Amino acid sequence: MEPRDNQAQASYTFGDRSSSDIVVRLRNEEGRDDWIYCHCKILSEKSQYFADRLSDKWPTCKILDSRYCVEVICQESDYDHHINLLRLLYVVSDDVHEDNLCHNVKSALGILCVAKELSCPQIVTACVKYLEAVPWEEGEEEEILRIVPRIGSEAEPILARLQPVDQSAVTEIFVSAFRFATSSPLLPLGDIKSSAQEQIEYMITEDDDAPLLIADEEIKLEVKECVKSLFVRFFQCLEAISFKPLESEAISQKGSFRMVLSDLSWAFQILTKMEVVRDFVVTWVDTSEKLVKVVEQLETSVAETIEIRVKVIEVTSKVVEAIGYGTVILPTAKRLQMVKLWLPFVRNTKPLVDSVVTEDEENGSVRQKIDGEIWQALESSFVSIILALPSADQAEILTEWLSKNGLYPDLTEAFEVWCYRSKVAKRRLGLLGGEEEENGMS
Repeated sequence: MEPRDNQAQASYTFGDRSSSDIVVRLRNEEGRDDWIYCHCKILSEKSQYFADRLSDKWPTCKILDSRYCVEVICQESDYDHHINLLRLLYVVSDDVHEDNLCHNVKSALGILCVAKELSCPQIVTACVKYLEAVPWEEGEEEEILRIVPRIGSEAEPILARLQPVDQSAVTEIFVSAFRFATSSPLLPLGDIKSSAQEQIEYMITEDDDAPLLIADEEIKLEVKECVKSLFVRFFQCLEAISFKPLESEAISQKGSFRMVLSDLSWAFQILTKMEVVRDFVVTWVDTSEKLVKVVEQLETSVAETIEIRVKVIEVTSKVVEAIGYGTVILPTAKRLQMVKLWLPFVRNTKPLVDSVVTEDEENGSVRQKIDGEIWQALESSFVSIILALPSADQAEILTEWLSKNGLYPDLTEAFEVWCYRSKVAKRRLGLLGGEEEENGMS
């Protein structure tokens, strides 16, 4: 059996002129004027605004017909929302669920604004519950941010999903994401891993907003441990492909090797933002000799091999840049070793990469393409490293480069600086020596 209030409410029909005892005259500045037939009992019970307008205390209550016609002025954009709200006053109750009252975000937002304006608490609550629970489109989210804060505290639950979280929660999700981003999940999870890597970089990048996370020592330690585990996988893959496995095994192992190289390239960017790249650089330098030897033994006519070379160069370019510009300080012998190992490697790899054309003739693009900026960065980094070496070592490197007819990388800048320094060396150092003798005599 229905409650008595619901039974009474059911006896009223929205817009029924024959039983109506009040007209809501809805008007706007564009000249639209609608007469909506309603019932005082419904309006007074569900809306404080109408309760006040229809009460004996309202200033114009004694004027003829003023109690039987309530004028409401609204904007054209809110017109339908006012009509929908009046209709909802006839159906809203504790027994009616929110999904039966609201049908989409735009409508719910519009009705919410009108309900707040006309003091309809039941409608406000229903709209808030609906908007808090349903998904939003990006444009709807911006509209919610524009409107909801003006509604008041009763609408705060709507914004719960947009509130900033505790820093400890940010740290936990960052660490979990970083562990996953440096793991080796099954192939179907590759897209999720890529997304994790993108979001980690976004979290620590300063753009229009401050970074979501500022890495403290604890976070940096966790990140470095994950990268150590990544290097363990790298060494395992390097060892596996060095033994010339069967063709079926080789394809799988090369795929794993490419993946871990991609992860290392990405990890270096994160370490750079956190200013903790030294361990990475030192590890890469120490393994460079074996790495170059293994990769050069792979069959260069195989596309997978060239892809591996590309990935190796992407990581190496970041490492030599850190060395060349003094981000990581290494002994002379280590810097000289890096030049002697990687200069011939990149020189031999560039024409291979440039000559490999995609099998997809529609695009006509290079399959294992390296961004031109990487080649340029490698060239600049090598020049910086070479110019910081002892002059005799510079001469040896430049002699070898000239014997190759000046092939990539272009070391012209290093050659010009070496010529100048060498020509004026005796005079410059002689003057310095003379100053020292004068200082000694005095």
